[in-house]
Amino acid sequence: MSQKKLWIALGAVIMISFAVLLYYGSEIYQKAPPVPEQVVDKSGNILFTGQDIKDGQNVWQSIGGQEIGSIWGHGAYVAPDWTADYLHMEAQFLLNKWSQEDHGVVFEELHKNEKATLESRLQTFLRVNTYDEASNKLVIDRERYEAFLHIHDFYSKLFMNDPELKKLRADYAIAENTIRDTGRMEKMSQFFFWASWACVTERPGSDITYTHNWPPDEQIGNVATSDLVLWTGFSIFMLLLGIGIMIFVQARTKEEEILKPVADPLMNQVITPSMWGVKKYFWIVNIMILAQILLGVITAHYAVEGDGFYGIDISRFIPYSITRTWHLQLAIFWIATSWLATGLYIAPSLSGRDPKYQKAGVNVLFVALLIVVVGSLIGQWFGVMQRLSLIDNFWFGHQGYEYVDLGRFWQILLVIGLFLWLALMVRPILPIIRKGTSEKGLLIMFLIACAAIALFYSAGLMWGQTTNLAIAEYWRWWVVHLWVEGFFEVFATVVAAFLFVRLGLLGIKSATNNILFATIIFLSGGILGTFHHLYFTGTPTGVMAVGATFSALEVVPLVIIGFEAFHNYRLSTATPWIKDYKWPIYFLLSVAFWNFLGAGIFGFIINPPIALYYMQGLNTTPVHSHAALFGVYGMLGIGLMLFVLRSMYRKQKWNNKLISFTFWSLNIGLMLMLLLSLLPVGLMQTVASVKEGMWYARSAEFMQQPVVNVFKWLRTVGDTIFAIGSLTLFWFVYQLTIKKKREPNERNKKTYKDLEEKNDL
Repeated sequence: MSQKKLWIALGAVIMISFAVLLYYGSEIYQKAPPVPEQVVDKSGNILFTGQDIKDGQNVWQSIGGQEIGSIWGHGAYVAPDWTADYLHMEAQFLLNKWSQEDHGVVFEELHKNEKATLESRLQTFLRVNTYDEASNKLVIDRERYEAFLHIHDFYSKLFMNDPELKKLRADYAIAENTIRDTGRMEKMSQFFFWASWACVTERPGSDITYTHNWPPDEQIGNVATSDLVLWTGFSIFMLLLGIGIMIFVQARTKEEEILKPVADPLMNQVITPSMWGVKKYFWIVNIMILAQILLGVITAHYAVEGDGFYGIDISRFIPYSITRTWHLQLAIFWIATSWLATGLYIAPSLSGRDPKYQKAGVNVLFVALLIVVVGSLIGQWFGVMQRLSLIDNFWFGHQGYEYVDLGRFWQILLVIGLFLWLALMVRPILPIIRKGTSEKGLLIMFLIACAAIALFYSAGLMWGQTTNLAIAEYWRWWVVHLWVEGFFEVFATVVAAFLFVRLGLLGIKSATNNILFATIIFLSGGILGTFHHLYFTGTPTGVMAVGATFSALEVVPLVIIGFEAFHNYRLSTATPWIKDYKWPIYFLLSVAFWNFLGAGIFGFIINPPIALYYMQGLNTTPVHSHAALFGVYGMLGIGLMLFVLRSMYRKQKWNNKLISFTFWSLNIGLMLMLLLSLLPVGLMQTVASVKEGMWYARSAEFMQQPVVNVFKWLRTVGDTIFAIGSLTLFWFVYQLTIKKKREPNERNKKTYKDLEEKNDL
């Protein structure tokens, strides 16, 4: 296929995919679980208002939101899913109340037939939709309000400081006085009521709830639907079809020619002042990696000792919700920083000259980055510690949404910073594109990928303080899936190919065609695959149909990942001087491995609707997220950093033993972390979810079993090896950039000066 046709195909894929994405987004807006203006009893007495529910959502966000348990399966994994937990407690309260009224004994003492009768009554009682759209009121029975008061009393004791629940708080890693104000506590309970109501209430004209019968709990009538089975089967069919087509195309594709230049083209590359200014970005990257891993160790330990760290009570100062927030946020920050720094290094290298004020822009962006990182982390602490009003918390504290936890003010600053970075990328590259050189197509693709990184993070600004949770989740996954999983992948593909072109190992035309083809294939499933995160978040069935179909196609490009790995390995042996780039290329090889295992296998395990129905919110999810986020994007971030450092320090001998130890420690440690701990626990939880329900799989009763704790402790094996690898990485970069500090050689200085004078910069 010609390059022109590839560009047309790429444009068509993007336009059609986003049209469908936006169409179903409008459906979510229209069909999201309604937040009533008032919740009233049958006599018309106001029990609480819609504003109370919205305020309760803000209270939940302020304590960490999705970083302290989960709602609708999205969030942290130590505490319960509050919707599943609430529904179970509500069911038990009502069943026991009716049992005592009708039979004089608690529910568990009844005969099997009597239990079945009351459970049938319970399902009818809970599942009927009593929301009146005309009056915007939700009418509930007095008995249901009594259940709410009972559950609210329990949650008040849990989230505040009742000594009787001290052990349960530790099991759930909830700090004492997580909520200090009784008014706030009542509103959060009202929000939990609404979120749980949506899970058990059938949509108008349907026998399926707003969350498609999630969470699984047979007692309340939440069982897998026929749609779950149907679209799972269709997704597998699409996967097999896609694999067949992909293998056919791969077999017909002419293998990309590998060039073998006699010398390293980058040996004589001019290093401009702005390019040298990128070095400090990598110092920050390594500091953030160490901080992230330390916080990860503390966060993982909270699962076995919920109120301390080896006997030291740290929950009062740095609770679980904060350590997990910082752990996730720093991961995004350091990976993005590494990639942004790589772009800032590459752009001026094309011409060997800096546009006017390029170095100043690099420095300003660096300062802005530090402000956003430090400011957002501090703001989140103040929010979680309940030191901010709900409005101030939204702007400067903790928004409560996983991966986009930072306050709106810091979000806006980050968006501005990303567009500043985009401008710094465009300024040196655009003049080269205008010249119409052979690199034009590749550079256009490079800028498109850069623009996507800046643009799609902006989706995080699309929800407000009181936005319906279903709608907020839709936009959140634009950031998490489209930004992180989608266009990060495109950027990675383009940058990796571009580096090999710059090294003279790949031809420009073939590299451009291959990038376009790979992007088309990936985005064909990747954009609409966003919906596989939204099956059970108050969305209509069409979202499941589209999400299941296209998320299966996301896996298709990964079936030929072995070809990519082998191709990169051939590049690493193409010519004698390429051995200098052995370890950057080896990190790219590990990216291919983790892309197949983490994004492919571990991802597809949980993606089909019927699988995710039972697995959403279990430890099978962090298996995928750790393997994909660090294994793919983290390893790539390190690989790109090493490519840049190799280019910067061309005359300096590397400590190959140290970087080799780092490489194997990170990869082996990550693998052991998954196989010895997260995966076994996740599979045990899945069995419990199928047999008993989601509430039990996430309960302290299940998660604190001795056998489960054994697997939790086994995580220390992989974590320790992994942490050592991060320390040796830090030491390697320190030795290279600081301990043996080198300035640009005189020839490069002169060359840049000559260029500066020549071009009247």
